[in-house]
Amino acid sequence: MKQVIYSLYIDIPREEIDPFDKNILKKGETPMNLRTKQQFAKHYGDLCACKEIYANAIGADFIMFEYDDKFKSYSENLKMQYPYLTMYNIINFYKIHLMYELGLKYDEILFLDFDVVPMKNESFFKAWDLTKGIAVLNNNNKITKIESVTDTSQTIRSPSSKYFNAQAMLFEKGLSTKNDVINTGIVGANAEHLNKLAYFKDFDKNLKLMTDLTKESDLHPPRLLKYFGWDNETLFAVKIKENNVPILWLDENWHYFFSNQKHVPQRVILCHAINKDFDTVWRVLDA
Repeated sequence: MKQVIYSLYIDIPREEIDPFDKNILKKGETPMNLRTKQQFAKHYGDLCACKEIYANAIGADFIMFEYDDKFKSYSENLKMQYPYLTMYNIINFYKIHLMYELGLKYDEILFLDFDVVPMKNESFFKAWDLTKGIAVLNNNNKITKIESVTDTSQTIRSPSSKYFNAQAMLFEKGLSTKNDVINTGIVGANAEHLNKLAYFKDFDKNLKLMTDLTKESDLHPPRLLKYFGWDNETLFAVKIKENNVPILWLDENWHYFFSNQKHVPQRVILCHAINKDFDTVWRVLDA
């Protein structure tokens, strides 16, 4: 059984940073994308090393993808076809593109966002039977009721935004609007289920639909449309429902969403540091 863990780090140039959270920032706060850039640069070595150490410990290959000619070519092609995509959008479509490439060589694949830190050397591949489905976390518990959505209640990347956007897409496709908020920060999969997902099939058509929905939706009020966009997780959720893909829901031990908490519990195996507070993560790891 050939298994691989991979991650991706692209240092987005400052001029291409998307200030997606400007509507919720308080005076003096640093935009999240700028903070991410700063923290990734500061902790780059440790973030690479911790994933490679984990892969070695569980007997998997490790590949660290970064800015190279391959990414540059992919980025330029996507930008030429879809000039409205941000660099953030492109990077996140690229990570899924890489998953399909690796599926041609490996039996099982685990993707870890660059801000994910393995806390224990427990094997993901032994814990999760990827022959039974794609392993991901859902953020359904973070969905805001539609009547509670305001100009400052969320951003284009909030779970609610992705949920309502996926709803609108499914509605336009004539499917049930019930969906799950997928978090692609940690994804375990094999080629069989990736092929069933068929993520990039009708990609052009799906991006056109997403574009149209930023302007008009028969399902949602106009005030919601400014939160719609071209998020990889929105499309992932739609594809799961459209193609009836089996899913294994990761629990908090295997995808700990480290956001507003002050600490990381000892039970956590994979910590997704959404808040980019890596200093706290390292302290727990070294304890």
